[in-house]
Amino acid sequence: MENEAQHHHFRWDGGNDTSGTDIESSLDGPSVRMSLESNRSDHSELYEPLVRKRTMNTTSQIAIVGANVYPIESLDYEIVENDLFKQDWRSRQKIQIAEYIILKWTLSMLIGLLTGLVGFLNNLAVENIAGFKLLLTSNLMLEHRYALAFFTYAGCNMILAGTAAAICAYIAPAAAGSGIPEVKAYLNGVDAHSILAPSTLFVKIFGSILGVSAGFVLGKEGPMVHTGACIANLLGQGGSRKYHLTWRGLRYFKNDRDRRDLITCGAAAGVAAAFRAPVGGVLFALEEAASWWRSALLWRTFFTTAIVAVVLRSLIEFCRSGKCGLFGEGGLIMFDLSESVPTYSMSDLIAILVLGVVGGVFGGLFNFLLDKLLRTYSIINERGAPFKILLTITISLLTSCCSFGLPWLASCTKCPADAVEQCPTVTRSGNYKNFQCPPGYYNGLASLFFNTNDDAIRNLFSSGTQNEFHLSSLFIFFTAIYSLGIITYGIAVPSGLFIPVILAGATYGRFVGTILGTITNLDPGLFALLGAASFLGGTMRMTVSVCVILLELTNELLMLPLVMLVLLISKTIADGFNKGVYDQIVVMKGLPYMEAHAEPYMRHLAARDVISGPLITFSGVERVGNIIHALRLTGHNGFPVVDEPPLSDTPELVGLVLRSHLLVLLNGKRFTKDRVRQPCENVLMNFGASDFGKSGLGKGLKLQDLEITDEEMEMYVDMHLIVNTSPYTVAETMSLAKAQVLFRALGLRHLCVVPKNPKGPPIVGILTRHDFMPEHILGLFPHLKPAKPLRATT
Repeated sequence: MENEAQHHHFRWDGGNDTSGTDIESSLDGPSVRMSLESNRSDHSELYEPLVRKRTMNTTSQIAIVGANVYPIESLDYEIVENDLFKQDWRSRQKIQIAEYIILKWTLSMLIGLLTGLVGFLNNLAVENIAGFKLLLTSNLMLEHRYALAFFTYAGCNMILAGTAAAICAYIAPAAAGSGIPEVKAYLNGVDAHSILAPSTLFVKIFGSILGVSAGFVLGKEGPMVHTGACIANLLGQGGSRKYHLTWRGLRYFKNDRDRRDLITCGAAAGVAAAFRAPVGGVLFALEEAASWWRSALLWRTFFTTAIVAVVLRSLIEFCRSGKCGLFGEGGLIMFDLSESVPTYSMSDLIAILVLGVVGGVFGGLFNFLLDKLLRTYSIINERGAPFKILLTITISLLTSCCSFGLPWLASCTKCPADAVEQCPTVTRSGNYKNFQCPPGYYNGLASLFFNTNDDAIRNLFSSGTQNEFHLSSLFIFFTAIYSLGIITYGIAVPSGLFIPVILAGATYGRFVGTILGTITNLDPGLFALLGAASFLGGTMRMTVSVCVILLELTNELLMLPLVMLVLLISKTIADGFNKGVYDQIVVMKGLPYMEAHAEPYMRHLAARDVISGPLITFSGVERVGNIIHALRLTGHNGFPVVDEPPLSDTPELVGLVLRSHLLVLLNGKRFTKDRVRQPCENVLMNFGASDFGKSGLGKGLKLQDLEITDEEMEMYVDMHLIVNTSPYTVAETMSLAKAQVLFRALGLRHLCVVPKNPKGPPIVGILTRHDFMPEHILGLFPHLKPAKPLRATT
C-alpha cells in the first residue's frame, strides 16, 4: 500500500474542468486571491469578468448563463487514441465508414432544412403579428382616436414583451440575448449550462418572435445563429432515449468533435436564414464563430447554407400568391439596391473616409455604453424572474412612447407627384406613413418608427428618394435608435444587435448623403448602405463576412470596393478603443475564451510557471478505492496514468485517462483481486467504443450513480484499454505563449507538461484552459502588467 500511495501526488489544477464540485474547494489559495485582488485596480473595469463580482472564485470554472452563475467545463475535441478506439476503427467495415460519411452530409442537410424553415416561420410570424398591431393602430389614427391608438399600441407591445420575458425567465434563462457569445465560446471549447438545450431552442424561437413583434429595437439575426446551433446540437444527440427516439446509426456522433462540426454548420445556417445570405453565413462561421477550421468543414457548411437558400426561395415563392397573410413578397434579396448605378468621385471618397472614421468612433462608444449598461442590468436581473419581467415591460413602455410620441415632432410633407408607391401608405408597410397628417401628406419620421425594423431599413436603403426624409427626422430617429438599441439589449428577451446597428448606421449614412445632396454622385440610399457598414465594422469588428452579408442583402456588387474601405477604416478606428461587442460579452460573462494570439507577457513565462499542485496520477492497474476517492475529492476530468515497477521497468507516462471513461469502466465492474494486467481480449469482450461515447444533454454517468461495495473498493481495475496513449505533451521549459497557441490551435482540454531532465518524474503537471486565463496568470504574477488588458489585437 505504501508503494501505491507514493504515486498519488495531489494536484489542484483549478481548471475549468471542475464541474460538479464545490467551487470554493478549488480556489488557488488565499495568497493568490489577495494578489489578484490587489492587481484588479490595474485593469479597466470594462474588461473585468462580471462573474468575479458575484463570488470569491478566482478561477475560470464558472460563468454567467442568463443571469445566474453556473459551473462550466471544457469540451473534449481531441481524439482519444486508446486501444478501444483503435480496435473499433480496425473492426469497421467499408459499409460502416460509408454510413458515417453519408450521415454527416445528411445531418448537414437536415440542419439547413430545419433552420431555413424556422427562419421563414419566424419572419412569417413577425410580419403578421406586428402587421396586425400596426394596422389596428393606424386605423385608429385615421379615425383621429389618438389616445386609444397609443394605449392599443403600447398595450400590445407590453403584452408581447411580457410574454417573451416570462417564458425566457422561467423556462430558459440561457435564451436571453443574442446567443452568439455562447455559441462562439462553445466552438472555442467551453460548455456552459443549457446553452444548447431543447428548452433554450423553444424559447429562442418563440421569444424572438414575440420580442421583435413587440417593437423592440432588436433583431432576430443573433437569435437565429443560436437557434441554428441548438438545432444542430439536438440532431447530433441522436434523439431522446426517454421518448424512444434514438437511432443506432448516430452512435458515431457521440463525441464533442463531430458535434462541434454540426454546430458550426448550424451557426452558419442561422446567419443564412436571417439575412438570406448563404455565402455570408459560411464566412461568418469562419471569421467570427469557429475557433477551429478545416477544408472538409468548409464544404459541409457551404452545403448547409445552400440548403437554407433553397428552402427560403421555395417558401417565399409560395407566399407570392398571397397565402401568407401580411407577409411581404420580398425575394431572397431583402433590400434591393441594384437599380441605382454607383458612380463616385474623389470628393465622394473623402466623405466615405469620414463615414468610416465616425462609424468607428460611434461603434466603440456603442460597445462602451453597452458594457456599462449590461453590468447595471445584471444587478436587476439577478434578483429573480419578476424583476426581469418588470425591466422588460418598462423598456417596452419606453420604446412605445418613443415610437408613438417622437413622430409628432416631425412636420407633414406633401406626397411627391412622382411617387412610385401609394402616398400616403394605407397598408402596414411602405415609405409614406400618414400618421396624423391630412390626406395627400405623410410623416417621414412615422415611416421609420411605425414599421417593422426590416421595413424601416428598406425605407432607408431605398434609392431615388433623395428628399423623402428631412434632416431633422433622420437626426431624431438616429438618436432614438442608437439609445434604444443600447438600453434594449440585456433584457430577458432573445435579442440580436445586427438590426439596431444596421438601423443606426443606415440612418447616419442617409443623413450624410442628404447633407451632401447635389454635390455627390451617390444616392442617399447607397450612403445608408455605407453607414450601416461603418457601424457594423465599428461594433462587431467583422470585415469579410459583414461585407458579403451586406452585398447579398442589397444585391449591390458594384459597391464592393467602398464597403470594404468603410469596414476596414471603422474597424481600425474602433479597435483603438475596445474589443468587439461579442468579445466584450464573452469576457463579461466569465467564459474562459482562448484567443488566437498569446498575450505578450506570456513570453516571459514557461509552461511550468503556471502549473499549480498537487498532481493526481493513477497507476495503469489501480485500486478501485483510490480511484473513487480521487474522483470524489476533485473535479478533474483528466488524470495522468504512470506505470511503475512491477508494471514497467522504470516509471513511465502511459497516457491520460478521462473521468467519464473511468466512470464507465467502474460501472462495468470488471475488477480483479490481484494487481495484474488483464489480456486486452477479455476487456474488449465486455466493452465497446460506443459505451464510452459522450451522452447528450448532461445525461452521462455520474459518480453518485455508481454502486461500489466495500469489498469491491479493495479490488483492482485495469485502465490500460481506455488510456489515451498519445496525449499532447510539451517540455516544461516551453514558453507559455507557445504552449497557449498550441493549446488553442489543436482544441485541447489537457496538455501534459513533461520534465526536461529525463531522470525526473515522467510528468510535471497538466495545463488546462484555466491556466492560460489572464486572471489566473496575473494572480500568480501580479508584477506582469499587459499594456492593454484583455484587449484584442488587430
